[in-house]
Amino acid sequence: MRLTALDSFKPNQAFPTLDQALEEPNGLIAVGGCLSPQRIINAYRHGIFPWFNPDEPILWWSPNPRLVLFPEKLKVSRSLNKTLRKQLFEIRLDSAFLSVIQACAEPRPEQAGTWISNEMKQAYLQLHHLGIAHSVEAWQDGELAGGLYGISLGQVFFGESMFHRKTDASKVVFVHLVKQLTNWGYRLIDCQVKSEHLVSLGAEEISRDEFANLLNHYCDQYADAQAWQP
Repeated sequence: MRLTALDSFKPNQAFPTLDQALEEPNGLIAVGGCLSPQRIINAYRHGIFPWFNPDEPILWWSPNPRLVLFPEKLKVSRSLNKTLRKQLFEIRLDSAFLSVIQACAEPRPEQAGTWISNEMKQAYLQLHHLGIAHSVEAWQDGELAGGLYGISLGQVFFGESMFHRKTDASKVVFVHLVKQLTNWGYRLIDCQVKSEHLVSLGAEEISRDEFANLLNHYCDQYADAQAWQP
């Protein structure tokens, strides 16, 4: 199958259909285009996200199956509950978006580099200024201990990346996010691809078709008016 190039597409034009996605590598659907807010929003709305190395063209993905968390299925282990009760961290929303994305971009011990390039940072920072990309942070003794960021559309939160500098900080942030999203009426959290860390918290795999159907419904619904307000 010939991979679709997006360079000639307008930012708000439809992406290729999901049944055109490659099986190997899993879910690669298109190459090229740009990271304008309109294109990124349109992509997420259709279950597609950008993910590429700094020396590569922009690659667009829609893996099958898709890892998601239904907020009501959140699992909190006994040990994590114990950590939550200790209240070791102060949780803030959108107070340090740039710092969070920069921390997520730092190479991990098991990685040689990062996929969060300066181009990606600027694109999501622009979405943050538009009120679409958000961060959740764990603070300890005035320092950023962990956090995550993602995209919010309707009643869906699309998680992008998380990090921790203190033990369990990212898990605590994730639990607080899920509970807050539940209070705001969110119905779905996109976790993209399977990780044991997220599965342990209740995430599960569903088919790409089921995911697309959920997006068609929940992205057009309104969350609570107080969602992400200062």
